[in-house]
Amino acid sequence: MIVVVDTNVLVAATLSPSGASFRILALIPARRFEVLLSVPLMLEYEDVLKREDMRARSHLTLEDIDIILDMLAAVGTPCTPFFQWRPQLPDPDDEMLLELAVNGRADAIVTVNTRDFLPAAPTFGVEVLRPGEFLRRLRS
Repeated sequence: MIVVVDTNVLVAATLSPSGASFRILALIPARRFEVLLSVPLMLEYEDVLKREDMRARSHLTLEDIDIILDMLAAVGTPCTPFFQWRPQLPDPDDEMLLELAVNGRADAIVTVNTRDFLPAAPTFGVEVLRPGEFLRRLRS
């Protein structure tokens, strides 16, 4: 399965080691699924995870965050979106995720906020899955 992981999933993973988002993050190095990455998405991951308020909530150091980002860069599949279909989504910041998914032929976008990507993502053949749904799909 090829997926794009929304930043909110990484945030949830750093805040709750018992949640579905954390399990997804822990499974990434095993390569049970393919994670698409782009430069803008990696920069967003870094920006959000390294915010002072976020680090205070997650109790992660800058070095801890760099380890997570390095792991993602090492096992993720780089993809440079060549085509844009803007605007499709209510939040312009989510457009890069949809474009990455479509350009990389992803099966799904994994996100905490599924409604942000509906109904546009299915129009392009991309499912929108919450972390728990994605994990159930992996098991089946």
